[in-house]
Amino acid sequence: QLEAQLEALQCHFTWDLDPGRKKLLSIIDRLQDIGTEEGNFWLGQVYNLQGYIHFLLGSADEAKSFFSRAAEAFRRMREPDEGPWLLVNYGNQAWLHHRQGEEAESRACLSKVEALMEEYPSPSEDELHPEVYAEKAWTLRNFGRKKQRLAADIFQRAMRMQPDVVEWQTSYVLGLTSLFKHSDTGLEGDDWEKMSQAKEQDPENLFLAAKYLQQLAKKGESVKDEARELATRVLRNPVGSYSGIKPLLMVYRFYVSTDEGVKLAARLWKNTQTTVI
Repeated sequence: QLEAQLEALQCHFTWDLDPGRKKLLSIIDRLQDIGTEEGNFWLGQVYNLQGYIHFLLGSADEAKSFFSRAAEAFRRMREPDEGPWLLVNYGNQAWLHHRQGEEAESRACLSKVEALMEEYPSPSEDELHPEVYAEKAWTLRNFGRKKQRLAADIFQRAMRMQPDVVEWQTSYVLGLTSLFKHSDTGLEGDDWEKMSQAKEQDPENLFLAAKYLQQLAKKGESVKDEARELATRVLRNPVGSYSGIKPLLMVYRFYVSTDEGVKLAARLWKNTQTTVI
């Protein structure tokens, strides 16, 4: 019966996420660069995924530590501190305890899931909580092109149910740019409209801003001035996977000037060394 209850959970352990050690290590490296500063909207999801990957890589203690950090991050970010955004985390913890033979602890986590489901019932029997959809979609985005298509569909479900969460919309359109990154003309039609809206609603997201310039440039627009302006903003921020520097350097390489791109990269390198020292 316990096994059946665990299988029914929505969490990393039931989402078919085991692409092999090499891919897992690559994801871990990328997640470590995302930035764990206060205010990172996806911090809880980052820790949840890190915990699950550490479990797959054989470190249950690391997994437990990251799952605890995830729960704490969600509580700090949300009001009230208990809600459906913890369903995935409690599910992960239930599975981890079960895999370690700690059945009493596993059942305790299952009880927490049941209590949350009772207090915050999903909108309908055949739908999950939008928070669960969003975390699942964000997680799937990290596992390659095939999963990214599914992630886009799941994000759309979350946004239909809760259309006012800017970060979900941003993550959704960033997923679209990954799906169509080999397109010569960039996003088109409704997808392009959604990206434009996301940029307006999330103006401080420099990664999104850089991706937006990439898309504009693919459409034949001149983006040199905008790229230089964005570079000054990026230089003021810590370098990481989502600082915007990687897509911005691509914009420089193909649409501004290779020489300027090299100089920008050098300035960023100098900034990181100064920060480390």
